[in-house]
Amino acid sequence: MSRPKRCRRICGYPDYWSFLPEGSEVTETIAFKLDELETIRLIDYRKMTQEECAEAMGVSRATVTSIYEKARYKIADAMLNGKRIRITGGTYRIDSIPASAQIKEKGDDIMRIAVTYEQEMIGQHFGRTEQFKLYDVQDGQITGAQVIDTNGTGHGALAGFLRAAEVEVLICGGIGMGARMALEEAGIELLPGAAGSADEAVRNYLAGNLVYDPDTACNHHDHEHGEGHECHHGDCSHHGCHSK
Repeated sequence: MSRPKRCRRICGYPDYWSFLPEGSEVTETIAFKLDELETIRLIDYRKMTQEECAEAMGVSRATVTSIYEKARYKIADAMLNGKRIRITGGTYRIDSIPASAQIKEKGDDIMRIAVTYEQEMIGQHFGRTEQFKLYDVQDGQITGAQVIDTNGTGHGALAGFLRAAEVEVLICGGIGMGARMALEEAGIELLPGAAGSADEAVRNYLAGNLVYDPDTACNHHDHEHGEGHECHHGDCSHHGCHSK
């Protein structure tokens, strides 16, 4: 049996998640892992040595060399052959969100839905969400689910967390404007103003009859709810990282 990979510490989630060649018909996408991006950030951008990068990421020098070489090859392949780069997944952890290391990678044919989660119900305060429940869906059926602890780290980190987990849809209760913008930038479809059982909400979403309120706002502890709508669907700074 092969030895499990040791999670690589990364500083935070990126501001940009994909890169596309201009004026070309892209036929292939390269999956660029978050730990690969971190070696590029630390070695090429921050000008660290590979030894310093290894210390910052909490792995061996040999591991950093292997990750870095793969990352450089992917960049060269994308630039020379006109391929799209999509940043996603990887064997990594972020200290502010320890459970980041537990996120399971999903296949291209899997849809992932997240629900703010509190004792089996939909959590009503996105920015202080301490758990998400992630649902994997294939051919309209739930094929797996996973509860992830987040420590309620604030809307920016939570949006990055969901993007890194390859979440496509978020069902939640109250949510503020800053979080809405962060999720929009991450390309995540937002369905706010939902309440009740998390599992039932996902089943209703898949059936096309989830009741939610797109205008729901979250202002500290207050929530404004309008009439329900039915759903008919078809950190540390990125500019620096201090090693221990």
